[in-house]
Amino acid sequence: MIHELIVIQSFSCFFMTGLIWLIQIVHYPSFLFVEPARFIEFETFHSKKISLIVIPIMLTELATALLLILHKQEFVFIINLILLACIWLSTFFLSVPLHNKLMSSSNGTLDVGSIQKLILTNWPRTILWTIRSFLWLGLLLLPTFV
Repeated sequence: MIHELIVIQSFSCFFMTGLIWLIQIVHYPSFLFVEPARFIEFETFHSKKISLIVIPIMLTELATALLLILHKQEFVFIINLILLACIWLSTFFLSVPLHNKLMSSSNGTLDVGSIQKLILTNWPRTILWTIRSFLWLGLLLLPTFV
């Protein structure tokens, strides 16, 4: 059972790490190039569609992280859950409010400040997912761990 949880946890973490780097380097900066008159439509589309991808994977990460700790209280599993909790906190207290602000700006101008803040405040999530990916990669390469 623990082997399967580690595989699912690793896969979901690797998936999210790749996705967050794409969002950080390409997608969020592209917000600055959207026509102001269509930005709310664009942001609404982005939020709805990305949620279809992100929510199931993030819930999978959380569930498997919790199950790993319940199954075996290894130090590395505790660190993983702490890092994941930081990602969730950053998501719900920084990213989601900024997306909501961008979706509600209705004056027809591009809220460049909020977009730049979104890009800047996404770095912690990007770094945390990257750290977690290296953690899981290291664990998967240890022949005695998995």
